[in-house]
Amino acid sequence: MALFISTFTNKLDKKGRVSVPASFRSALGDRLHLGIVVFRAHNHPCLEGFEWDRMDEISARLEHFDLFSDEQDDLATSVFGESVHLHCDGEGRVMLPADLIEFCALDDYATFVGLGRKFQIWQPGLFEERKKAARAQVRERRLTIPSDKGDKA
Repeated sequence: MALFISTFTNKLDKKGRVSVPASFRSALGDRLHLGIVVFRAHNHPCLEGFEWDRMDEISARLEHFDLFSDEQDDLATSVFGESVHLHCDGEGRVMLPADLIEFCALDDYATFVGLGRKFQIWQPGLFEERKKAARAQVRERRLTIPSDKGDKA
């Protein structure tokens, strides 16, 4: 599985093309040819992004709901029904559809934010606000990363 880290802001051209950060492409390794998947985030004005293979895992998680339940249907519709499969061109760029650009208010630049096994794409100014809010929540709630059950630390 790819691991996406760090934050990068890249130029978005008038056609909606933006370079996927080199380190993200490197993390995809030999799976880069499969492309990436993005969809509208449910809790922020940004796009959620995954490597193609991760969509199988998300689908499997939806199996925990009853097949015809409203919950399963709503989640599947908002994730799979709104997902866009993007392929990198020879220069490492993807073309974002106009409706997704509008959703996250992108203009001349897009900020890619690595979040481990997923990443997000933000309008740079909105991400700065999000980053400040996230850091404040970590401090206020004294959040820490849980230890692995086998971890002695």
